[in-house]
Amino acid sequence: MENHTTRSQVKVFYEGHVQGVGFRYSVLSISRRFEITGYVKNLPDGRVEVCAEGDDRELNEFLHAISVSHLRNYFTDTAKSWNAYTGRFQSFGIRQ
Repeated sequence: MENHTTRSQVKVFYEGHVQGVGFRYSVLSISRRFEITGYVKNLPDGRVEVCAEGDDRELNEFLHAISVSHLRNYFTDTAKSWNAYTGRFQSFGIRQ
């Protein structure tokens, strides 16, 4: 039986006290437990953007891991959008 997996891109914007608290480095650390690619970066408006691509199951588990980590103490709101998989990322990293 063939394994049919759906690949997607998810973008999540985290609001709250998410800059200057090691948020990006913690997301990077969490990302290493999953087979995903993409980036995490601070935005000028004070939010943090996470853009990740991979298998839908991996992406959901990655987002869940963020939501149950110590990072939940820093964000007050999230906005999430699912998009088409692009395959443009080689790894997951921090963008400036």
